[in-house]
Amino acid sequence: MKYAFYEYEFGYLKIGFENETVLLLTNAETIDEDNSPCEFTESVYREICGYFQGTRRKFEFRYELIGTDFQKKVWAELEKIPYGETRSYKDIAIAVGQPKAARAVGAANNKNPVMIAVPCHRVIGSDGSLTGYAGGLKMKKRLLDIK
Repeated sequence: MKYAFYEYEFGYLKIGFENETVLLLTNAETIDEDNSPCEFTESVYREICGYFQGTRRKFEFRYELIGTDFQKKVWAELEKIPYGETRSYKDIAIAVGQPKAARAVGAANNKNPVMIAVPCHRVIGSDGSLTGYAGGLKMKKRLLDIK
């Protein structure tokens, strides 16, 4: 996997990719690996910036989700959450057929390799609270506030 880093409002956006497929999209505090930006990663970065600016609701770049079967089920449910809506961890647990697995859903959310594009930020506590987010609660709030 190659990596490209782009500065943005939450530090650096780290894009891990192979063969024009995103395998990792996350925050980084520093550029800690070989930085290999290319036309493909520039395009991914522009799409992410468009999302933060409120001009994009869907992503065109290809990505692959690598994880356990349970994680993949959870991530597939996240992809179904419409823009501008949220679901609780319990809602997702019920949707994957394991209504008592809200904590496991939270753990799967935390392992989401392609944040923002797979909208784990749209999952909140049953009481409406903003709970855990790999990018931090400030970023989660910012993503949920985009109209």
